[in-house]
Amino acid sequence: MGDGEATGPAVTRPAGTERLLVVDDEATVRELLSATLRFAGFSVSSASTGAEAIAAATREPPDLVLLDVMLPDVDGFEVVRELRERSPGRGRSGPVPVLFLTARDRQADKVTGLSLGADDYVTKPFDLEELIARIRAILRRTSGAPAALLTVGDLKLDVEGHQVTRQGRPVRLSATEFRLLHYLMQNAGHVVSKAQILDRVWAYDFGGDASIVDTYISYLRRKADTGEPKLIQTVHGIGYVMREPRR
Repeated sequence: MGDGEATGPAVTRPAGTERLLVVDDEATVRELLSATLRFAGFSVSSASTGAEAIAAATREPPDLVLLDVMLPDVDGFEVVRELRERSPGRGRSGPVPVLFLTARDRQADKVTGLSLGADDYVTKPFDLEELIARIRAILRRTSGAPAALLTVGDLKLDVEGHQVTRQGRPVRLSATEFRLLHYLMQNAGHVVSKAQILDRVWAYDFGGDASIVDTYISYLRRKADTGEPKLIQTVHGIGYVMREPRR
């Protein structure tokens, strides 16, 4: 049926409008998401199977894929693997961002999704406003135009000046520590897996030694997160997250 086809709406895409690909085998979910996201200002196409999703994303890479795990032909994890193999890089911004949107809420599934390089993992049922906020946060992080100054709490990172301060005092970091902190601050509020960190900070494949991440997180905590409140938090079984203190 037409709704399940991996084609976009027959309208001209306005300049600057981000293009999203919604992949779900349930027609009601696709229709709800597509209508809501279009109302929010996005250009939306859809697919109902993994094969359709791979074909659509390969033909015209979207700015972000919203992907169900449970699909009728191949699961969403395999779709991500295939997309990464076919297009490991997407110009200036790297691989196409992926947000898993699924009823699979087991911790092991979340770990698998994030380890494959997904940017976020949201379980059903979900709040539409929160989902849109998460989508926009991912698009900001992957837009190819990073902010020159990143701030989380009283921690500041000057990208161009390669300087870090905490409570106004300079923090001396090695080049690797700076890259790691930069990545955590770019993804503030979102959990990143050790595999994602290895891939983005060390450019390792997923066979990299994850223990090096723990070591450098420890370095960062001793140098940049010694005061209160603590900004770098461990999410056991998944990875790390940098969060601003609750007020």
